[in-house]
Amino acid sequence: MPYELTNHNKLTLAIHSTDDSFGFAYRENKNSLSENFFTKKFEKDLCNNLIVDFSNFITKENLKRINKISVSIGPSNFNASRQIIVLARTLAQQINCSLDSFSSFELMAKRIATQNNIYYDKNSFWIFKKLKRRGYIAGKYEICISEKPNKNITIKEKIIPKIFEELTDTESSYQAEYSDIEDLKELLNLSNKNSQHSSSNTWEKVLPLYPISPIN
Repeated sequence: MPYELTNHNKLTLAIHSTDDSFGFAYRENKNSLSENFFTKKFEKDLCNNLIVDFSNFITKENLKRINKISVSIGPSNFNASRQIIVLARTLAQQINCSLDSFSSFELMAKRIATQNNIYYDKNSFWIFKKLKRRGYIAGKYEICISEKPNKNITIKEKIIPKIFEELTDTESSYQAEYSDIEDLKELLNLSNKNSQHSSSNTWEKVLPLYPISPIN
């Protein structure tokens, strides 16, 4: 009997990279019990085995079940970010599904807000990463409080990560902290909540976030 694809068994695929790692995850129709993850550290070879690792991660049968892809666009390792976005765009085009994209800082924003109890006394905050030579990459995030418990707070990205020579609001600035599994989970969560990208040609608009040159 052929496998019948319904809304309940469709998959959302997440593809993510950090400064020294990359990973994949998928979830069946918002069901966290169906999640599956793969993460890997890379060194000088970066993501040369990306396609092989991805092919080993997901079966051909599950690949056919994907109806949405979500990818992080940086800031992260220059080459890793570029390669995972090429992979995500190619898959979205071939599968003919929508492609959501989120900055790496947006993925960690809710976690940082919760860990530092930011929502008690601040309406917004910054996430930053110090550059090797000079300056910072920073993005601004707004806390949207609801009547629900704090774990259900919503974070909106008000300023996408970009270069600043100095941090002007140091009291409301928090250093970026990547977490492979947690960032992949948030990538799935944000994609499940996102209703803007419903068409199948959204892959054309997804590009890497390159606020700095690869040598900085």
